[in-house]
Amino acid sequence: MNFTESLNQIGRIYLENGIISNHAHSLIAKSINELISSGIVEQSLQVGDFVPNFVLPNAFAQPIELYKLLASGAVVISFFRGHWCPYCSLELEALQQALPAIKTLGASLIAISPQTHKYTTFTVEKYEITYEVLSDRNNNIARQFGIVFQIPEYLRPIFQELGHVLPKYNGDESFELPIPATYVISQEGKVVYAFVDPNYTKRLDPITIVSILRNISVVTNK
Repeated sequence: MNFTESLNQIGRIYLENGIISNHAHSLIAKSINELISSGIVEQSLQVGDFVPNFVLPNAFAQPIELYKLLASGAVVISFFRGHWCPYCSLELEALQQALPAIKTLGASLIAISPQTHKYTTFTVEKYEITYEVLSDRNNNIARQFGIVFQIPEYLRPIFQELGHVLPKYNGDESFELPIPATYVISQEGKVVYAFVDPNYTKRLDPITIVSILRNISVVTNK
């Protein structure tokens, strides 16, 4: 089963096992359509844009600076919602499997969520992640990328029923999340690939990330 098939299977399991009711599913679909209509994707950082430098703490409370990573090569940035999201969990694990290929191509990988330090550490330990997972409190960096949105009030009870207690995990009452997004940043700090999809069940296959990095390497070495 490939990465995309695994993502699709999560949705089927949730519906078939009654974890998500048909009514809840329809409200989730409604929120996705509203997000698409909002134009948030068009307003987010695009290919060719330069990424502002940032410093965020990792799971060990150590500061990680983007531009220092870029000094050594390209950087892949994956924004995810939190450890509580099964699609994010699958993506984090798939990225871990792709890490050796990413590092072989001279690139670094970081994952960013609005979770508190406690839950960032939990995420790293639970999924045995060896790349940097950073805590972006209040979505400050995600906001610079233009990918922050607020969970609508009609959806919050469903999150609560599923155990997705955002105020607990993120340490605030904003109910804001980043759209799951993947950016490939060249060593010059420029976006060379951007995957931003309001449908949180869609993620960029790590195989594609490796292919993009390989193309960058070919161009750089010409």
